[in-house]
Amino acid sequence: MSNLLKKLAGQTALYGLSSVVGRAANFLLVPIYTAILHPGAFGVITELYAYVAFLNIVYLYGLETGYFRFAKKEGLNEKDSFSISFSSLLVSTCFFTLVFILLSKPLAGLLLYQDHSEYIILLALILATDSLSALPFARLRWKQKPALFASLKLLSIFVNIGLNLLFLWVLPMISIPPDHIAAPLVDFLRSQDEVSKILLANLIGNIVPIPFLFSVMKGFAFTLRKGIRQELLSYCIPLLWMGLAGMVNEVMDRILLKYLLPDNFYPGQTSLYAVGVYGACYKLSMFMTLAIQSFRYAADPFFFSKAADKNAPEVFAKVMTWFVISCLFIFLLVSIFLPYFGLLLRSPAYREGLYIVPYLLLANLFLGIYYNLSMWYKLTDKTIFGTYLSITGAVITLMGNLLLIPFIGYFGSALTTLACYMIMACLSWYFGQKHYPIPYQVGKILLYISLSVGLVIGSTFLHTDNTLLDLAMKGLLLLSYPVFIYLLEIKKISSKLS
Repeated sequence: MSNLLKKLAGQTALYGLSSVVGRAANFLLVPIYTAILHPGAFGVITELYAYVAFLNIVYLYGLETGYFRFAKKEGLNEKDSFSISFSSLLVSTCFFTLVFILLSKPLAGLLLYQDHSEYIILLALILATDSLSALPFARLRWKQKPALFASLKLLSIFVNIGLNLLFLWVLPMISIPPDHIAAPLVDFLRSQDEVSKILLANLIGNIVPIPFLFSVMKGFAFTLRKGIRQELLSYCIPLLWMGLAGMVNEVMDRILLKYLLPDNFYPGQTSLYAVGVYGACYKLSMFMTLAIQSFRYAADPFFFSKAADKNAPEVFAKVMTWFVISCLFIFLLVSIFLPYFGLLLRSPAYREGLYIVPYLLLANLFLGIYYNLSMWYKLTDKTIFGTYLSITGAVITLMGNLLLIPFIGYFGSALTTLACYMIMACLSWYFGQKHYPIPYQVGKILLYISLSVGLVIGSTFLHTDNTLLDLAMKGLLLLSYPVFIYLLEIKKISSKLS
């Protein structure tokens, strides 16, 4: 078992390189955005990317998981599964993208951006390039090539970051003669607003890795084998509804804030201003999100490949325990040192919402637990349960935001997010034990969560104007957690091995 866990941890680290290192570098854009962009403009970006999150689910409609599942299905092989999946994706992506481009003006008006139909066109192209590269990247995961996967993901991220810096920071400061060969391009870029520049940088970053993915397409043949495709879609459609409901949980708060906040709820500020503050503070929970995403990249193929082993339930239970232990360290690190992490938001206006960050970190921890638990319905082909659970979460999200935003603003959104993921994780564990029993160490996990929450609450009473002393006290508080884990976990393992 230990070798399997080490292998999973190693692959998680490699997959995580693209997410953690890349997005950590990408996070460096947050100080740039919060220094250059007014919170209202940051609110526009936050809202548009909330819609992108929804539409990414529509564009992919569960085909990544479907590809993994059918690659091991009797009567098929991995090449057939990839060809059928990618062929379906190619047709649907072209259709969706064409529709959005043709309807860009009315859609922009519907979102109250009637003078910016280019936002819709750029978003459609971003979605298209995202979806068309998703299955080749999934194939790299199947073939266990995490190094190539990480390299291409990092390439995309760093191109995006570089272009953001160029468009937002460098171009406004440089002077180019009117007869210079680059003058027309520079003039065009300067004529665009900040939102369009950010979207254009994202699009180019998506395009750059695509030529390098052609080698991954080896063996692909366009085919829409009716019987198998229908079976594949029957497996994937519940995942689509589950994904859409899941996105309601993840991003609907940022959409609803724009429409539900009463006038002047935050004195002198617009609703988009509040969306910008909330979106910037939400970025600080990204550290937890990155850990979860890194784990998922490695865990999906790992769980599917090990499901038939007789000791799989014990392995899965151990994976869960160490997943929670690792994520709780991130929760503690960011929450205890939150005043210092908050300095990444360069304008003090964005720091008004820092108090919601621990709630969002804890919410994302429960989301990670839910992802871990969700393997039971994927392995038993009962994906409809995932749909039920996600819809339950969506109802909680909608009701919670509708009820709380008018009274407590974005703090209501943070509380709703925490309640949603906590309830979803509990329900998934309950049904999972009935259909695919796994001996999770529930008592130990709850103990670790309770300890961590207690340490965060305790940290709020530790404050001094002496920065070095403050850092030392918070550091000692943080250190108590790994010491506790050592005494309860590592020391016990070492004694068994000796």
